[in-house]
Amino acid sequence: MKTVGVVLAIAVVLALQGTLARYVVQTGRTLDLVLVVVVYVALVAGPVAGLLAGAVGGLAQDCLSATGLATVSSTGAIALARGIIGVGGLAKTVVGYAAGTLGALFIVTGLVPRLLLFFAATAVHATIFLGLSAILDLRSGAVPYGAIATQAVGNAVIGGVVCQFVERFPGFLERRRAVRGRSRRRG
Repeated sequence: MKTVGVVLAIAVVLALQGTLARYVVQTGRTLDLVLVVVVYVALVAGPVAGLLAGAVGGLAQDCLSATGLATVSSTGAIALARGIIGVGGLAKTVVGYAAGTLGALFIVTGLVPRLLLFFAATAVHATIFLGLSAILDLRSGAVPYGAIATQAVGNAVIGGVVCQFVERFPGFLERRRAVRGRSRRRG
């Protein structure tokens, strides 16, 4: 994947996540669209690209959260790590590298393996994020297992749909062009 495309995808999902935040927070459901992009980039381009996408996406998301522009944090709690930039960036960096490594070692081309990878990536991300928040004394209280599970399922579904769409869309365009070309020759 090209660097510009990855940065553009991260910017688009950050804007989309910030726009949808007011609706999502009211229902108690959260998605981490940046994490979905990071895992997808890692699957398609490898561990180093996943690491870099995780670092860029995580730090951008942290910066927006610290300024109050992004109201949904990675675990469903609002403004979890408002004071420190880099906690989400580190978590996404580790997850991006791990997802890229797993994608390179195992065949992760089917829908079910991808759903499992997106689910596991979200759980690992939340574990790292909450662990660092606890170590840095940013969070106290119970771990929101329900919110993490809901987010993991949501990210897995969105990630699976995105993977299927991106893989099938170029073939759809080629078939459409071929049909148009045949109809023009007949007419």
